[in-house]
Amino acid sequence: MTISVVIADDQALVRGGFRVLVDTAADMAVLGEAGDGTQAVALARQHHPDVVLMDVRMPGQDGIEATRQIKEDDGTAEVKVLILTTFDLDEYVYAALRAGASGFLLKDTSPEQLLEAIRVVASGEALLAPTVTRRLIEAFAARDEPALAAPGALDALTEREREVLHEVARGYSNSEIAGRLHMSAATAKTHVSRLLMKLAARDRAQLVVVAYETGLARPGLLADDRRPPER
Repeated sequence: MTISVVIADDQALVRGGFRVLVDTAADMAVLGEAGDGTQAVALARQHHPDVVLMDVRMPGQDGIEATRQIKEDDGTAEVKVLILTTFDLDEYVYAALRAGASGFLLKDTSPEQLLEAIRVVASGEALLAPTVTRRLIEAFAARDEPALAAPGALDALTEREREVLHEVARGYSNSEIAGRLHMSAATAKTHVSRLLMKLAARDRAQLVVVAYETGLARPGLLADDRRPPER
């Protein structure tokens, strides 16, 4: 299957470079380029790509608002948005994750990593750059903004689902969660699917945000601590 991609960046040279790279991959094809958020939304509605590579800071409508419009439109809600940024602790990226982006990459990512990131996002399997993503989430989870999940939202989860959500929040893939929690990969995938439904989250990125905003996951946990907080 060919992964269709739209590239949104206000710098023509950057867009051109990404286009050449993506088009060299046998399993990918670029459907269009956008110089700002408005054009990105229009191309998403026109082409329904699998992935939009979205710059955050663009003139006019920025990548955050474009992401929000893409994800809130029933016609484009299934489009995956991969945020591209120069800074790994950019508060705008956190806002984009809240808006529905599936993950983010730094612009100095290697070509091989970028192509693999597109494949991962297109599959919906896991967050990208999990250690960096967790660091960003931890840095901004305490901000005074409306939470994605209402108080008590986790009450509907089983103990096992809480454990799986905690592992998702730490950036682990389904196969890694299976190994850490001693279950099959299929069971881990089923738990993640139920979490998405119960928490009304668009994807794994929003599960991470919900986990931190509800206090299930906490900033500064030790690397080998996988236990959810006490209820």
